[in-house]
Amino acid sequence: MNFNKTYTLKEAQKTLEQYCAYQERTHKEVEQKLQKMGMVPEASDAIILYLLQHDFLNEERFAKAYVSGKFRIKKWGRIKIMLHLRQKGISTANIAIGLGEIDSEDYFETLRNLALKKHRDLSTTLMAHSRKQKVIRYLQQKGYELNLIYQVMHAS
Repeated sequence: MNFNKTYTLKEAQKTLEQYCAYQERTHKEVEQKLQKMGMVPEASDAIILYLLQHDFLNEERFAKAYVSGKFRIKKWGRIKIMLHLRQKGISTANIAIGLGEIDSEDYFETLRNLALKKHRDLSTTLMAHSRKQKVIRYLQQKGYELNLIYQVMHAS
């Protein structure tokens, strides 16, 4: 027996409105949700068009919110944020707009603070060169650009 719920166009539209109103979504996430709901492609297209026209779905806004959150909360660098946005299917133009929201001074200060914190956290029994390499690897893993990492490492 198949117990999957079927949706009318209006029900699916209302469900997707709530889905998008709860938090910012990408086109890709909305398409996946519609597919899970079992909507036919024509209905999915109509719902996506409705969501775009009524500003429930806006990838530029999504990119800005995503960049802001990942940078402020998780302290991710531009490279890591950009890669994750690409995975989510965000256009290059919207990625650039989102990354443009990061203040250069805040970015460099965050990078400097991460480097200092990591350097302090590492065991003092490690040789200086080894500590420096671990800090550099950590900052690269966080998504910061190598040239900025070197600037910070040479300044400290």
